[in-house]
Amino acid sequence: MKVYFATDHAGFELKEILLDYVRSLSIALESGVQYDVEDVGAYKLDPQDDYPDFMHKVAEAVGKDNSSRAIILGGSGQGEAIVANRHSGVRAVVYNAPNLEIIKLSREHNDANVLSLGARFLTVEEAKKAVKLWLMTSFSNDERHIRRIEKIDLKYE
Repeated sequence: MKVYFATDHAGFELKEILLDYVRSLSIALESGVQYDVEDVGAYKLDPQDDYPDFMHKVAEAVGKDNSSRAIILGGSGQGEAIVANRHSGVRAVVYNAPNLEIIKLSREHNDANVLSLGARFLTVEEAKKAVKLWLMTSFSNDERHIRRIEKIDLKYE
């Protein structure tokens, strides 16, 4: 599974840790799932960077490949998710801890394909737990959830 990462300066340090963590999950998991990790930036810590520049790139990639997922980071994760959700086919959710049930439900019910983490509100361990659970949780494929997801991309005028 392709897993994209993107962040601005606020999540840069945590992104670097999570990149290595997700790569290590491919080796550690007995499920046979392999994570092909791609970092789309930021590639250096720049306090003047703008999160939309990175979020548009990652959301475009996920929107084109519905089998991929992305983990995006920012200070709160809110603005990053807003940018991602502007792209067709993207269903981004925000996680700021501590209740991991929201991570599970975002996958089972909404087939969320982008996880937005609020780096200023999570410890490294909380972020790792959330990422692992989110990557390992499958969509339920229940008819009612499929129907609802199909309605998300409808064009309303």
